[in-house]
Amino acid sequence: MANVDILATMLLMGMILGFAGTGGSGFIIGILLAVFHVPVHTALGTSIAAMVFTTLSGSISHFREGNARLRSGLIIGAFGAGGAYAGTFVARMIAADQLIWLTSGMLFVSGLLIWLRTSKVFSSKERVLAEESDELKKVKFWMLAAVTGIVTGSLSGVFGIGSTPFIQLALLILFGFPLRQAVGTTMVVILPIALFGSIGFFQAGFLDFVLLAQVVAGTMIGSYIGAKFTKRAPKLLLRSAMIMTPIAGSLLMLVKT
Repeated sequence: MANVDILATMLLMGMILGFAGTGGSGFIIGILLAVFHVPVHTALGTSIAAMVFTTLSGSISHFREGNARLRSGLIIGAFGAGGAYAGTFVARMIAADQLIWLTSGMLFVSGLLIWLRTSKVFSSKERVLAEESDELKKVKFWMLAAVTGIVTGSLSGVFGIGSTPFIQLALLILFGFPLRQAVGTTMVVILPIALFGSIGFFQAGFLDFVLLAQVVAGTMIGSYIGAKFTKRAPKLLLRSAMIMTPIAGSLLMLVKT
């Protein structure tokens, strides 16, 4: 496939992922496996590394749009970074065929969980949050941040995904974030998780830098553009995008099997 086709595909993907507030590695993995026939471990390493750049671009855009709570996201993400790095050692020990099925199943469950939770959020009023400076002082916040970060980071490291639905669910349920802020802050959380996850895959030799450059070139631009529409989109459309993104990635992965 010509480079221009790869860039065009990744640009479109980036717009969708930026709009839905996802790092989108599951979606990227599905494309790499089904279309480009990349080995699964390399696909995981390349996709999570691409998330570093995609989420950086999307996080900046979401923060400027008022969708992201920067300090909370970075604190949760810092805990997640350790979990992600440790998780890559587990991924190395899983056979390729098993890893495809496990990652696909994880993505599908993620979509279902988002559907179940946002069906309640969608029909209820958004909770009013306390000032972040007060929130950060609470021991409960730090405990929840540690658990959320370590669990979601570990999932990212093992399966090469950003754990976006799990992070969004935690922000909605445990931290009481409004839907749009859950979307934007999720990208901030994913940033350190993706960084340390990619370091782990790089050390294992599962990172293709040429492919990474092609993926990043399209998704960074697309993610920045897509994030501009999150605040303006109807809640029903935003909710649908959050649900269908991981499910679409799951189905794409199964095409490979």
